[in-house]
Amino acid sequence: MEGMLGKKVGMTQIFGDQGEMIPVTVLELGPCMVVQRKTAETDGYEAVQIGLVEKNAAKNVTKPMQGHFDKGGVAAMRRVREFRVDADCSWQAGEELKASAFAVEDFVDVTGEAKGKGFQGVIKRHGFGGGKASHGSHHHRSPGSIGQSAYPSRVFPGARMPGRTGGNRVTVKNLRIVQIDEEKNLVLVRGAVPGATGSYVSVRRAKKG
Repeated sequence: MEGMLGKKVGMTQIFGDQGEMIPVTVLELGPCMVVQRKTAETDGYEAVQIGLVEKNAAKNVTKPMQGHFDKGGVAAMRRVREFRVDADCSWQAGEELKASAFAVEDFVDVTGEAKGKGFQGVIKRHGFGGGKASHGSHHHRSPGSIGQSAYPSRVFPGARMPGRTGGNRVTVKNLRIVQIDEEKNLVLVRGAVPGATGSYVSVRRAKKG
């Protein structure tokens, strides 16, 4: 399987064989259910559509999506994602996927929604240095000049300015799996993962060169 859905449980640390401290993020992956198997003959490409099985049943499911789930013979789910696979992939609708689909020492790419930080200035948003802190300075945390003089008398698009920060889709690549708890569907990856505790994440095998 190329990928799975899950939740971010939080961060902790473990110790390796040589006593070194390893910072890890705990991810609860699955269980996931295969909703649809797409093939080159029927859809033009090879992929598997999976959904995250959660304790609370999905509510307010639209009729088209309910029909889609019924066709696959699975219960309605809130989170559904699609992952490309090879033509020889044997997964079919109705099959269950768990954290055991991955192995220790595998490298994965983790995608999540970064924490929202609201409206921020240029120092926090872009790392500007700011002006002098001395008395009388009126340039402490302001961005400074952004104009272009008499010509072209406008601000170029893409200028780094204050604005809404965070809350965007972020992918961290090439995180190594250091432990797997198959009974609890927990996967421990080395390093940090975007998103708050309890947020949804998408994990796929890294295309590490």
